[in-house]
Amino acid sequence: MCIGIPMQVRTLLEGHVLAEGPQGLERVNTALVGDCLPGEWVLVFLGSARERLSPERAAEVRSLLALVEDTLAGRYDPQSPEAQAAFALPSAMGAEQLAALLGAGADLSSQGSSHEH
Repeated sequence: MCIGIPMQVRTLLEGHVLAEGPQGLERVNTALVGDCLPGEWVLVFLGSARERLSPERAAEVRSLLALVEDTLAGRYDPQSPEAQAAFALPSAMGAEQLAALLGAGADLSSQGSSHEH
């Protein structure tokens, strides 16, 4: 399984950036997302930025990853801020929210929502 890690851009390099994540600074390829600016957030898979993130979305993903890590380590606390955070899963989103998440301008309300019996 490959998990994307939110990382914050610190330094610009040719075709890459130095980005800070949970393991410190890492050289990240930016070919798929284009030029980045210091302070921006990117979602990194195997050393390559695959998506730009808003600071809010980066915080959500970081909190979720911390929750998973704590749970796997037997440190799950249902009262922790991570466990209390409300994460909107795609399965719970409406058509407009899914379209915004996907960056689609299309009306998704009729796709997959009706079944003929």
